[in-house]
Amino acid sequence: MALPVRPSFDSAPKVTVIADSQPNEMKKLVEIRAYNLKPGGRKESHRLVLEKSMPLLEKWRVDVVAFGPSPHDENSYYLLRAYKSLEDRESSQGSFYRSDEWRKGPREEILALIESDTSIVIEMEEAVVDALRGTL
Repeated sequence: MALPVRPSFDSAPKVTVIADSQPNEMKKLVEIRAYNLKPGGRKESHRLVLEKSMPLLEKWRVDVVAFGPSPHDENSYYLLRAYKSLEDRESSQGSFYRSDEWRKGPREEILALIESDTSIVIEMEEAVVDALRGTL
């Protein structure tokens, strides 16, 4: 059985982005975490995030930029968090995910609804991060 042929990135149109930024503009690292939820679990997952996870993240001063169900299918969810540096991300997540509040709190309920997840981290100007808040 032959595999489907996928288009090459080399043949994709090239896009040039011209940024109007100041050299000293503050930058942030933004983690984009994508979750593949178990079928039928998105509504419950969103409820748990709103009622349990977000209050904890706020208490731990995690800079959540945006979160919610992804509109492209019924089982995807996203979370965007901003950090000052990779070290800040590592320290913040380590402290939060090792805390008794998380481990003895909503951890098991939330993880039971997640099939898989992946994260990427990109650098953005702080103004771009601020513009994303509340728009996604």
